[in-house]
Amino acid sequence: MTPLIRIRGLTKAYQRGGQTIPVLQGIDLDVRAGEFVALMGPSGSGKSTLLNLIAGIDQPSGGSIAINGVDIAGLGEGALADWRASTVGFIFQFYNLIPVLSAFENVELPLLLTNLSRRQRQERVAAVLELVGLSDRADHLPNELSGGQQQRVAIARALVGDPLLIVADEPTGDLDRSTGEEVLSLLDQLVTEQGKTIVMVTHDPKAAARAGRLVHLEKGVLVEDATLA
Repeated sequence: MTPLIRIRGLTKAYQRGGQTIPVLQGIDLDVRAGEFVALMGPSGSGKSTLLNLIAGIDQPSGGSIAINGVDIAGLGEGALADWRASTVGFIFQFYNLIPVLSAFENVELPLLLTNLSRRQRQERVAAVLELVGLSDRADHLPNELSGGQQQRVAIARALVGDPLLIVADEPTGDLDRSTGEEVLSLLDQLVTEQGKTIVMVTHDPKAAARAGRLVHLEKGVLVEDATLA
């Protein structure tokens, strides 16, 4: 079976002054549909860079990234933006919610760029808010919600477009242990019950242990790729 994510010979380097700074060096990685993968490694190892490349936020210096058969490294800026909107859901450490919008309105934002009718948008938003357990908080502003509730709003926003792939950058990094466990349980539920594919960057070994697979980077090189029990 063709993997959902197929990465071959991936490199990324940045120019700083007249100097070339290598970040990723010859990464090969496959991720199957329905996997929950944790990316780990020390600061500067390249894990967030790899996540951004998979999500189409950044472009590689060399090699290939195919997502569901689409070579995203070969897409132009406009086509890449359209691809992200239809394919990827983003979950960030600090939620990135709009303070003046309600939970419902924050979740609805990605749908405003689609051709869905107002009624269709409302139905989708209501469904994902129910999925994350926040139907009763739909009208609340972010500052009226706990950190865990805000992150669940962010997860609902990531899900509302029904993406093939969810990328999560330290989704529990700003949460206490108990709330973080609730968020990780929700992510696990998305994989086991909704069939979503999740790639998550984390520094926390306990968070990584909730994934089904661990990919470890050191100095831009993939040094470990292990299936977790």
